[in-house]
Amino acid sequence: MHSHWQQQGTKPLFPDLLWSRPENKFQAGKLLIIGGTGQGFSGAAEAYAAAEKAGIGTVRVMLPSSLHKTVSKLFPSAEFAPSTPSGSFGMSALAELLDAANWADGVLIAGDTGHNSETTQLLEEFLMKYRAQLTLCGDTIATLAPQQARLLDRSHTTLVLTMAELQKLAGAAHHAVAFTSTMGLVQLVEALHDFNKLHAAHVLVSHDQTAAVAVDGRISTTHIAEQSTTQLAASAATWWLQTPAKAYEALTTSLISV
Repeated sequence: MHSHWQQQGTKPLFPDLLWSRPENKFQAGKLLIIGGTGQGFSGAAEAYAAAEKAGIGTVRVMLPSSLHKTVSKLFPSAEFAPSTPSGSFGMSALAELLDAANWADGVLIAGDTGHNSETTQLLEEFLMKYRAQLTLCGDTIATLAPQQARLLDRSHTTLVLTMAELQKLAGAAHHAVAFTSTMGLVQLVEALHDFNKLHAAHVLVSHDQTAAVAVDGRISTTHIAEQSTTQLAASAATWWLQTPAKAYEALTTSLISV
């Protein structure tokens, strides 16, 4: 009845991905994490820790330069790009972000980027110029919701959301069926299937200790412990860049390790 739906238990649906993971850290992929404002960098720091736990090979973290004085000693792995007077990323950071992104196998925009209009413009420009693997979570998705066509119809994109965030994004896209917190699992699966068939972006949504992955209309669901979308996104980005040709399998398997 639901040929497009697979349920993953405590054992992975795709164990071959576990067996074939790179054993050498130098072959385990390069991830760039972008996030932070002058008010904090917790999302980027959380993503860094989660990517390390997920088995990333090399990770770089790019923060706005407004954090340099307070963060450089606390977070020596961080790098810094130009910021606005209010402390968020400025448009002048675009070249540095793109250069770092071209080094990486995948990019995670981890949220906490603020709602500064210049930062929003920067992210929109980054979205247009960077065409490789991109994972987004947190307030960045809400910030870019007016550009929902670029988010939802961009290939090589994974959106990691809560149910409330998915509801807003689907509403901005004028989707016929509303996603609600009262949906049962079967309803969610069918709504995700229909929604994902219309758009190129992959979706990973967490709801009531269940994470659902949607790729090309294929859906998997996994019972998970309480995890932030940042942790889910970092694990998803890590597994996906290590197995880029198998997005559905990689995103599904990533939920075993969080």
